[in-house]
Parts: sequence; structure tokens; C-alpha cells
Amino acid sequence: MAKAQIKSYSLSEMKDKYIGNVGTTDRDQYEYELSMDVLGRMIKAARQERHLTQEELGKLVGVQKAQISKLESSANSATIDTILKVFKALKADIHFNVKLQNHELQLV
Repeated sequence: MAKAQIKSYSLSEMKDKYIGNVGTTDRDQYEYELSMDVLGRMIKAARQERHLTQEELGKLVGVQKAQISKLESSANSATIDTILKVFKALKADIHFNVKLQNHELQLV
């Protein structure tokens, strides 16, 4: 009996097939939501590393506990100002990379 060959796919190939190619609206939305989810998880991890509750962090930032909770679950509704305040309150450095079609900008 012949063995069936199993085709394997890369993550990139699977995203292209099921979400859409890079540059499409669906793929851009997926990548954005994924980035915001990762950012929220980073905020939560940094808060826990500093042994702060959501309420304590909220007081440091000047927002309610509910906003910190929402930010940690998905940062997609937060303003950049709020995100910067949160990381400042956590005494955490953040760095941004901006990429313009095959050219990466870095602020020094």
C-alpha cells in the first residue's frame, strides 16, 4: 500500500489562502488586530511584572480600571497618548519602527 504524501504549508501561505494576500483589506485588518492583541498582552505582562493591579495602574495613568482591562484585552480602541502614558507609568521603554515601502525609518 502506497503511503500518502502530506503537503505542508507555511503560516504565511495559510494566511494568504484563508485571510487574504498581504495588502488586502482583510489581511490588513487581521494584522492590525493581531498587533493590538500583542500590545495588550505586553501591557498586561509589564503590569504584572511591576506587581500592580489594573486599578493601581489606572490611577497612575488617570483612567478607570475598566479602561486598563479593555486595553489589556485588545488595545485597538486606545489612543497612542493613552498607550504612551501606560508604558510611562510602568517605567517601560517602547520603540516604534516605521517602514515606508522597502525603507525603514528609525528615530534616534
